Amino acid sequence: MSSPTRGAVVAALLLTLGSAGCASDRVPLDAPTLTAAPARECRQLLKALPDTLSGQLRRPVAPDDALGAAWGDPASTLVCGRGKPRDGAPFAFCEQVDGLDWYAPEATSADQSVPATLYLVGREPAVTLTLPPQARPPADELVALAKVLKRHTRAVQNPCQH
Repeated sequence: MSSPTRGAVVAALLLTLGSAGCASDRVPLDAPTLTAAPARECRQLLKALPDTLSGQLRRPVAPDDALGAAWGDPASTLVCGRGKPRDGAPFAFCEQVDGLDWYAPEATSADQSVPATLYLVGREPAVTLTLPPQARPPADELVALAKVLKRHTRAVQNPCQH
């Protein structure tokens, strides 16, 4: 093998290894598939999200077209288009932060050592924020996201009692 050919093989191998490393840096998201209008709203929201959240850099997500964002390691994640808790609990207790209502299921709100999933309620498109234990309590993150969420979601109801 001539020197230029060997160099091309080495360069291709390094590129492949580099790409594999990038793939492992992606944060897997379980984001919903949405119809055209809600997906468009979510994409606009995602574009407006900050590059850092509480000092943590934004990270790529998998799949590439997932309607969500991630910051830090372990990752804090935001998913657009899924906003109802899977436990089906009513929004009996919500916390208002910077004018937005957030619901956390009782199971995760009491134990600060587990990840917390928070649901933005009373607004569309729906937004779910999941934070690792290191990011709890979540006040800084909620305040940092409030301006973008107010601009890129709309009030539809007020399910929280204050």
